[in-house]
Amino acid sequence: MSTQTPPDNIHEDTDLLTEIAILYYQQSATQEEIARKYKISRPKVSRLLRKAREEGIVEITVKFHPVHSAQLEQRLMARFNLKRALISLDQPSPAEQRTQVATLVSTYLDGNLNDGMVVAVGQGQNVAAVADHPGVVSHRQARFVCAIGGTHRSGDAFNADHICRRLAKKFGGSSETLYAPAYVDNESIQQVFVSHPNISETLNQARKAEFALVGIGDMDENSHMVKLGCFTAREFVEARVNHGIVGDIGGFDFFRLDGQPTDNLMRGRVVGLAMPDLARIPSVIAMASESRKALSILGALRTGVIDVLATSASCAMALLNMSEPAPDETAFMFQQDE
Repeated sequence: MSTQTPPDNIHEDTDLLTEIAILYYQQSATQEEIARKYKISRPKVSRLLRKAREEGIVEITVKFHPVHSAQLEQRLMARFNLKRALISLDQPSPAEQRTQVATLVSTYLDGNLNDGMVVAVGQGQNVAAVADHPGVVSHRQARFVCAIGGTHRSGDAFNADHICRRLAKKFGGSSETLYAPAYVDNESIQQVFVSHPNISETLNQARKAEFALVGIGDMDENSHMVKLGCFTAREFVEARVNHGIVGDIGGFDFFRLDGQPTDNLMRGRVVGLAMPDLARIPSVIAMASESRKALSILGALRTGVIDVLATSASCAMALLNMSEPAPDETAFMFQQDE
């Protein structure tokens, strides 16, 4: 005599949840068809599908339409008083997301960079992605100047020197190296470097730039700066926990969530520009493609030095959700509805 599993008491193991999820999401079976197949009720099928999502067996990704991205750009510009926001559609992998954000920045630079202009360049993977973007651009007689040191690791493709050289090749301009390490042990050593005539001259060129191209970093112990040995994981943890630091702009300066810098172990160790220098540059383009950096981006925006933000749609939504709307944005939204 055969036995049947009593309705609605079917064992909810991972294999079963996966089978039902595949039937529903990939093979377009209805909940009614699944209920008949497994001899369970339709509400039970609905509950199992919900459990599959909760346990991570099913991940649902909403892809934003380009029109939605344009709306996000307008809202971010109004909320944070930006000249421009460049919002990439969400991509399935960090590498693809970085490429998409870099594509937007590359196109923006191509449309706004003129002969004779100077671009102060920071470090990091996102900025490097702009230099490595293969898109065709018009040649410019622009000058790309290192805004932070970094020649201590000649093989590091993410330091400002290597990025400047690749940007100059990409846009047909020239590059200026800052012959110094990015970070030193203390302020006394830093002062020796920044007072050197060659280094001082390069930094002055960067300060007079029309554009700055910088990344936004977070305080993750696995960040690029920790991996390079510029700072220790312990220093990052202490800065985050004891000083409330949430990130850095271009590797130049570190800030809290309210956008204010703090005195900590990191200050006085950077051979490069500082936040006041960035504030004087007419167009600071800041990039962050990683979804984990939403809090860091918010702090960076509150410093007041960013003019153009390039990020993903999911980060843009997070920024809008974490911040209060400005009065002029509220007016903008009412006008859109009319």
